[in-house]
Amino acid sequence: MSLTWKKWTRNDIIFGIIFPIIAVLVIVLISKLPSLVGGGFNDPTFGIVIGLTMEIFELTIIVGVPLALGLLWNQWAGGSSGFLMGTFYALYWSNAFQGLSGSGTVLLAYILSPMLIGYMAGALNKRSDNFKRLLIVSVVSCTIGGTVMFGIFQMSTANVVTGLDGFALTVLARIIAAVLTAVVAKIFFWYGMGTKKDPNIT
Repeated sequence: MSLTWKKWTRNDIIFGIIFPIIAVLVIVLISKLPSLVGGGFNDPTFGIVIGLTMEIFELTIIVGVPLALGLLWNQWAGGSSGFLMGTFYALYWSNAFQGLSGSGTVLLAYILSPMLIGYMAGALNKRSDNFKRLLIVSVVSCTIGGTVMFGIFQMSTANVVTGLDGFALTVLARIIAAVLTAVVAKIFFWYGMGTKKDPNIT
């Protein structure tokens, strides 16, 4: 039965108008944090805010999107979205390298890692809405994807992500993103936004 123009609910207003507006405002606020902090490039606080902003941007684009689609749909959706998001992110950074020797390897890592994360998430989860499975699959996929990215970085002369600190930034940040994405995926399943679950998965 189709909805008529008169049938509106409180949830329509909350999830159709209020939440999207809040999400947009939060994204704009995050993008403006560096200018709100002030102090210029020599201010340590400015550098911290820039780093956090870029990390959130990276984790959303090349971790959250392919991981969520892999969990909610299948390995092909996760892998292809990872390839697309990774390519967009690599293109975003390509001008910063300006043909620097070894930059191609770094940019390749930005493509391969999200593609691997999305594909593995779909292949391992198999559309299950069981939260423990979502969480395990997310953490495993992101840990492997982050480790692969860090390893590829080490093959490049343009790489600046090195040592234990670099490994922690690359891998641990993705594990945190994995947990958050698993929670979001479970919420999506609650509201029927995931594809039909395989009855053999519990």
